[in-house]
Amino acid sequence: MEQEQAIGAKRVWESVKLYTVKCAKCSKWRLIPTKEKYEEIRERIVERSFLCDTARAWRPSVSCNEESDVKQDDSFLWAMDKPRIPQTPPGWQRILRIRAEGGTKFADVYYVTPSNKRLRSMVELSRYINEHPHLCEGVNISQFSFQPPVPLDEKYIAKRARSTTHDTSSTPAAGFMMLSLDSPERETFNDGLPSRWFVQTTEKMPAEGAVAADDD
Repeated sequence: MEQEQAIGAKRVWESVKLYTVKCAKCSKWRLIPTKEKYEEIRERIVERSFLCDTARAWRPSVSCNEESDVKQDDSFLWAMDKPRIPQTPPGWQRILRIRAEGGTKFADVYYVTPSNKRLRSMVELSRYINEHPHLCEGVNISQFSFQPPVPLDEKYIAKRARSTTHDTSSTPAAGFMMLSLDSPERETFNDGLPSRWFVQTTEKMPAEGAVAADDD
């Protein structure tokens, strides 16, 4: 088998446009400056509540007295993320691709390896780690999750899919994302629709934490 080598990470288009998290004290939305910072907050959100004070690390003057950075309206498609999803290992990318409206699944999650190989399941991930130990030193399965976010707009998914989903009002959210629905690169599937964590697209927006997608 030809040995794969780590190469420069290639930028991969995904549906997330913006990331936002709600302050546990004032319930106002604060935009998170980077995907990496958002993943850090999401992993520890249960043990370490997010506050406006947390955002002072990148916005020194922010406080609960300021208005929310974003408003929950129809400008974006909002989706809720599950808490405690592990931070992506260095050199890897965790990509979210939203599916077309009307299907049975909201989005697909996959990982891009240091050698720019796409992995779409735990089976593929486990095989890759076992076959490429030189690229996966210090990396283990517990650092990955293929759990997709949940759309706040229940109408985005097919009726038969919605009938089997749970009420998201009581689902603990790590944060929200805003997703881009109008990108020419958006993947479409016959059964594609939302699942259940909060994510936002550039077409609609959520109410507890968010992320926005890139149209490039």
